Amino acid sequence: MERPIDRRKSEVDVSVITSFWEDDRGQDLLEYSLLLAFVALTGAALFISMGSTTKTLWGIVNTRLAAANQSS
Repeated sequence: MERPIDRRKSEVDVSVITSFWEDDRGQDLLEYSLLLAFVALTGAALFISMGSTTKTLWGIVNTRLAAANQSS
């Protein structure tokens, strides 16, 4: 035996869904959050990749300073 369809409930559900779909009040906050996350992840990636470069640079500087100290 099938249950009767309550038309009022389905109309309310559709109106709630359409009002949610058309509401864009939180759009700016979401866009700024995504932009902030992108900037933070990019900064972290650059920081991690620059770590080996900085370590190599300090190694070269240390070697040259030690060589200059020995020659003087």
